[in-house]
Amino acid sequence: MLIRIFKYRMNMLKARFQNPLLEAGCDEAGRGCLAGPVFAAAVILPKNFKHPVLNDSKQLSHQVRLELRELILEKAISWSVAMVGNKEIDKINILNSSILAMHLALQRLDPKPKFLIIDGNRFKPYADLPHECIIKGDSKYYSIAAASILAKTYRDDYMIKLHTRFPHYRWDHNKGYPTEVHRKGIMEHGPSMYHRMTFRLLPDQQLNLEFSNKKIFTEHA
Repeated sequence: MLIRIFKYRMNMLKARFQNPLLEAGCDEAGRGCLAGPVFAAAVILPKNFKHPVLNDSKQLSHQVRLELRELILEKAISWSVAMVGNKEIDKINILNSSILAMHLALQRLDPKPKFLIIDGNRFKPYADLPHECIIKGDSKYYSIAAASILAKTYRDDYMIKLHTRFPHYRWDHNKGYPTEVHRKGIMEHGPSMYHRMTFRLLPDQQLNLEFSNKKIFTEHA
């Protein structure tokens, strides 16, 4: 694996929030999107893990994220990725869906962690395990950064596959985020079966007016 380290700031993160207990880092991807699921990942890394490039996924290029993903899958003691779909997001809201996705990812870890570190400032306790919420944790701790890489890259892969069925929204480029091109696709074709209908799909809040005569766009439409 070749990562051009010289292009990136050498930002050595911390390996652990605490040392005695087996620790997992958690992060999510896709909270701010208009369409598609939210993904979350949980990662347990070896105590001595270090890497000069691993960082918050938003700070890295797509190619570097993919290379780091392969490294994480190889080196992690355990890792897991889970998703919660747009229908559930509309039912329980995006915060609860993000936390649910993290819980689902944690369920699949083997061995089970004894301590959790969570990116951000909101979380619901999982299996009575002690946890710590850390704002910008993906730029402070390796395991959270690794989780951010997995959640981001697996979600990107998912949205690129959906793009082949719904090319109008250009999810291959925007991954469901509220870009001008994405919203233009919504204006012209209406929302798809993968859009989050409780979100502000159009900036002028005229969704019902604009789509009053349009059906939900499906792959069979």
